[in-house]
Order: sequence, then structure tokens, then C-alpha cells
Amino acid sequence: MPQSHDVLLKNATVVDPISGRVEAADLAVAAGKIVEIAPDLDPTRAREVFHLPGCHILPGIVDLHMHASAWLGGRSAHKMMAEVGVTTALDMSGPIDSVLDIARDYGVGLTVACVEAVRPGQTVRDADPGVVELQSLLDASLAKGAIGLKILGGHYPLTPEATARTIALANQRHAYVAFHAGSATKGSNIEGFLQAVELAGPNSLHIAHVNSYCRGAIRPWMQETEEVIAALEAHPNLRSESYLSPLNGTSAKCTGGAPESRVTQHCLTMGGFSPTEAGLAEAILRGWAQINLEAGGRVVLGTGTAALEYWRQRGTDTTVSFAVNPPEPRLRLATAKRQSGEFAVDAVSTDGGGIPRNVIVEMGLALVKLQALTLPEFARKASYNPARLLGLTGKGTVAPGADADITVVDVDRQRAVLGMADGQVIMHRGYVCGRGTRIITTAAGAEAVRQHGLQPILVDLPAGAFYRR
Repeated sequence: MPQSHDVLLKNATVVDPISGRVEAADLAVAAGKIVEIAPDLDPTRAREVFHLPGCHILPGIVDLHMHASAWLGGRSAHKMMAEVGVTTALDMSGPIDSVLDIARDYGVGLTVACVEAVRPGQTVRDADPGVVELQSLLDASLAKGAIGLKILGGHYPLTPEATARTIALANQRHAYVAFHAGSATKGSNIEGFLQAVELAGPNSLHIAHVNSYCRGAIRPWMQETEEVIAALEAHPNLRSESYLSPLNGTSAKCTGGAPESRVTQHCLTMGGFSPTEAGLAEAILRGWAQINLEAGGRVVLGTGTAALEYWRQRGTDTTVSFAVNPPEPRLRLATAKRQSGEFAVDAVSTDGGGIPRNVIVEMGLALVKLQALTLPEFARKASYNPARLLGLTGKGTVAPGADADITVVDVDRQRAVLGMADGQVIMHRGYVCGRGTRIITTAAGAEAVRQHGLQPILVDLPAGAFYRR
């Protein structure tokens, strides 16, 4: 009999978040698509067969917030995501040119999108850019392959007026727009989050990592958490994600004797250190500040004298992590539901990539084992919902005709054992074997993506879940 399947996954349990299907079956892939799901498929019809007893086949994990540029994340990001089962991801700051360069040079088979940062002194002149300057940035970003903009308010704030202008402009152009809450008048906390809700008005807006506004900076952290949930319930125009790691990630770069990022300054204060360059150095030595450093083809966390030297050798321009996320808000936000039964927070993310906290599978499956989430619910939050927000109609489901983006997991061990993207195996039992990158973009950026030697995947954002709840 001629071979008609490229890959056959046998003896596993298929989990689909749309139908709710959880049943023992084999799954066959051909030409980048899922073509058949049924018990006891003939292995002689497939070019490659994987036997996966005890494992579960989920739609490919979609990380709606990660970093994979030379500024944040770096060249190890693609490998680090593939190792843990991610197949699609959104870079949440750019710069788009660097995201494309790293995707071309270090890609391992993932599908990646990018939103370009709105950063005073970098991509705009100051904290109060006008409509013309913002329009120019948006046009240039879309033409380079980005799908929209990200306001870095918690780190590098704009005025409230400029923040509102950015959100409104992106909506007028039907571009993606995300916001790390915070402005020139409010911090990266619950007050900044509530201001973000107000500044969005009726416009669609992705508020990033909502757990990070629930650290107890203003009110008790569970009170802040319930305020976030209530605001999301009351404003269906808002999109959101949260992450499960106790660690954050921020810039360690210092200028004029102090960290440039307001988030870094606040994290130092939380740990009892001075929000200065000297305070950051002391925090590194004492283990409160963990420097992200490259080792063995990935990024790891370091403290003490070796990490301090690494940070100084790079002129302080590294990433740093702090264990500032309390557990209760993370668990509540991962599981909270609207009155409709839909999740209050659309997706579970990492804010990781090249920042070492890629724990969607590890910690998400812990919630499954605790029966806080069912496997189909986990797949909805980790795959289906974020895929729809990005306009990817073929991803996020396990059904004949869907894209063959698949993550196979071992629930007991809370780990991914196999990853497939576009029908190609990109990871097997921790070994990353994929090549290349597909870039999610709009028609405006397709040519720029091709010029980088990458394959564009065109999306129609106005028709997707970002603009249609």
C-alpha cells in the first residue's frame, strides 16, 4: 500500500478544546494538515511513526507573550520555546527587524508574530508623541512585518493622552495593540491597570500579563486580583493573558546611576534595596536580582559575583528577573471565568521566550492535576484562544483539516514530549530538530518578511477574535 501519511502519532489520547473530545486514538498528518483521527490507523501508510502510550495530543501551544529579539530574549529564545512544546508565539516588544533577523538565523520551526514597541527616546521622540508621529511608527512597523504596536507603559511610560492616542489609532487601522499598563501618572500596578481600562474606552486592547498588576503594591493582592477580573468581565473589548511563573523579567540597563525601567526600580524597592545602580548590584550579589545570562545554548538565571561580573561586562544592558509574583493571584487568574462560562483572562502565557520562565505546560498541567482545569480547558487557554486572537483560524484545534500544529504532553510528568509545527516535527523528547520560521504578518508586511528569507503567514485581524469577541 502506498504511503499517504507523513507522520502518524499512535496510541495516545486526543484532546480537542472545541469539541471537548478526550479519547484514545491515532492521529495522521499529511501536507501540513491533520488528515485523520481514528483508532488503530495503519502504520505502514506513514513515512514516520511515533508511539506515544500514556501521552495526550493537544493543539500546538501558542504563547501570546514572549520575547525573541536582540533587545530581549536573544538568539536562544526559539530553541527554549520549542523545548517546552510551544509552536506559535507573539513577540511583545520587537524591534521587528531584530525579531526577523533572529527568526531567520536561529529559527527552529516556530510560527512567530511581533508587535513593535512604542518607546520614548527610541521609536518615538518623547513621552507625548502626536498622531502624525504615531501614524508614521505604525505604518513603518506594519511595512516591516509587525502586526501592530505595544505600549511599554510600565517600563517606559507615555502620557495618558499619548497612550489613548496610540490605542485609538491602532483600532482605526485594525492593527493589533497591546499595553503593559502604566503611564506618566500611574505605575505598573492595579491603578495603572484600571487607568488602562479607562484609556482604552470602547477600543480593543490587549492588556499584557494582568497578574503583574496584582502584587499587593496598592491593596491586598487578592483584592487587586478580583478588581482585574471584574474589570475584564465589564469590558468585553479587552483582551488579556497572565502567566504562572513566580518570576518576572525586566531590563537591568542603568543610566545616570539608576535602572532605566520603572519596573526594575520598583522590584528593587520591593526587595528592600535602593532603586539605583548600586542597589541593583547589591541585589545581584544577595540573590534578589537574578541576571539572565547565556549558557549552554539557552538563557539561565545567575546571582552572586559571577552574575555581577556578567552584568558589568555588558555595560549593565542585560535582562534581570525577580521573584515578585505571589501564587494566589496567578492561580486565580488562570482559572477565573466570566458569567458566560468563558475564561475571564483569555490566555495563559509566559512573558518568556528567551527569558527563562517558559512554564505553560509545566505549571498549566499542574492545574490539570489539581482539577482546577480540565485538559480541554487548558488547551483552550494555551492554544485555541491565543490562536484566535492572532487571527489563526487553522490552529488551536485537533481535528481533520486543521493545521498540524501539535503538542504532545506527558500529564504525569508535566512536560511536552513532542512538538509539531506546520506538519513538521520540531521537538522530540527535549531535542529540538526543527528549522526555519514562519512569520505572522499582514499584507503590508509580507514582502519585507520574504526579503528576510522567511515565509509570511497572512492574517486578517479585523475578522479575528481581537476585534470580535
